[in-house]
Parts: sequence; structure tokens; C-alpha cells
Amino acid sequence: MNTLRTAVWSLVALMLWSVAGCAQGEIKKVSRPEALAAVVTKVQPEYPPIARQLKVHGVAELEAVVSEDGMVEKVNILSGNPVLTKPAADALKRWKFRPFTSDGKPVKALAPVSFDFSL
Repeated sequence: MNTLRTAVWSLVALMLWSVAGCAQGEIKKVSRPEALAAVVTKVQPEYPPIARQLKVHGVAELEAVVSEDGMVEKVNILSGNPVLTKPAADALKRWKFRPFTSDGKPVKALAPVSFDFSL
């Protein structure tokens, strides 16, 4: 009986621990306007000379994983010409945001950003 009780409590503790771990790992998705309103430092991407020469233009769609302190931890490329998405991602990595919050506490956020490369 004692062994069964210990096993049940261990299982309950494990379940609570994994639920707490999932909650901490959640990322808040913000809208494009919310993301742009929270920008503190914005770096514009360089238009690659080869793209200018070949008259490559278009939009690079990205999303930034923003840490609790507002720094960009990671950039995910969603769409766009690779000649343009590379400099866009490099620039976005240098952006800084005001921390996003949930229930008054800073949280990680997923912020959509797009760059329009036009000649």
C-alpha cells in the first residue's frame, strides 16, 4: 500500500512538474502592430549589391523570437527570396524590443516582421 501511494505521488509530482515546464516554455504570439510598437532599436537591412544588380526585389517575411529582456534570440525566415532574407535576418537579430508581458511578467514572444526591398 505504501509503495502504491509513493508511486501515485511520484506520478502526480511528475505531471505537475511537466505542466509547469510547459507553461514556462510557452511563447506569446504578438501581432505585427504590437511588435512594431515595442521596437526600441531598429536596424535596417543592407540591400545586397548582387540583388540590386540583378534587380531582385520583394518582401522578406520573418518572425523574431524575443527573449524576456527584449533581445532577439532567434529569427525564423517565413518567406522571401534568399538573397533578401539573409540580410533581413541579420538586421532583425540586432533589433531590441521592450519586453512583452503576460499577467504583468516578462515573457518570450514571437514577433512577425517584414522588410520590403524595392529598387
